[in-house]
Amino acid sequence: MRVQRRYETSIDRAGLALGAGSGLAGLLILVLLLSGGQREPLSLLAGWLIGSVFSALAITTVGGPIWLALHIAGLRRVWHAAAVGSVTAMLIFVGAQTYGFGLFGLPALDSRTLLFRWLSALATSALLAGLAAAIAAAMWRIAYRRGEG
Repeated sequence: MRVQRRYETSIDRAGLALGAGSGLAGLLILVLLLSGGQREPLSLLAGWLIGSVFSALAITTVGGPIWLALHIAGLRRVWHAAAVGSVTAMLIFVGAQTYGFGLFGLPALDSRTLLFRWLSALATSALLAGLAAAIAAAMWRIAYRRGEG
């Protein structure tokens, strides 16, 4: 019989993880600004700060309740955290690029254009979902430690 590993966290480690996750997401925004041609230091700093603040809000409001439910259910492994980050990012970004999955005012498109819009949304969102999974795994590593028993 295998002994189940138990992972535990505390409110201070969860806060540190949120800070690290939002900082990493802000760094991702900074990289996107640099790749877009922005070179002014003050603008880059503002982009990183704004990206970090909005990322912290998104992580807390979207990922927080889902992760709390998984934590209470005992699903506390790193792959659970990565899955939450990946799936939530994928849903948010695909929904944003497809007019709420086609539920809101979609402009008149032919079927081929609509197909390519969905394929593009899935491909770009998959890239961002992979980055979100990596950020969630880093947050998990900061927040969780093996517990006794």
